[in-house]
Amino acid sequence: MVPQAGTGTFSVVPGSEPAPGAGPLRTVRVEVENGLPVEVTAFARFVMRTLNDARGWGHDGAMTFARTAGDAEIVVRLASPETTGRLCEPLDTAGPLSCRVGAHAVVNHYRWVEGSPDYHGDLTAYRSYVVNHEVGHVLGHDHVNCPAPSAPAPVMQQQSLGLNGCNPNPWPYPG
Repeated sequence: MVPQAGTGTFSVVPGSEPAPGAGPLRTVRVEVENGLPVEVTAFARFVMRTLNDARGWGHDGAMTFARTAGDAEIVVRLASPETTGRLCEPLDTAGPLSCRVGAHAVVNHYRWVEGSPDYHGDLTAYRSYVVNHEVGHVLGHDHVNCPAPSAPAPVMQQQSLGLNGCNPNPWPYPG
């Protein structure tokens, strides 16, 4: 069972990771709400692997991401549903939704553990989607709609709320 609340405080995942590619550098700090049952280093590795994937926002050298424990342009936070709801106000997360607040991509721990039914049990793909979607907002991208039935859903489509005829897709550039 996924806890509804953590402590409401966050710890930075220690360590750093250099950017693997060329292109404009974006720094990322990863934080996890204290009290959540998660392996914080594995979470940080997953976030960075997703952001630096060739199908991600850095596609074709558009940008590259480095993790730091210090000041960063982007902060990815894993938070309990209760804390997510508080951080995302005035957005109503209804319990399971994630959001972006300024430079913070807030990933809801409930969805991190449970995924989304539209991803048919593919938790890894859903996790990549939620990281790419919320970081996409930090990068300035807005929501978009399904372009056509059976097309890959754009990563900036609100796939957690349904696919509207599209197929699940966790990547900005699925190629």
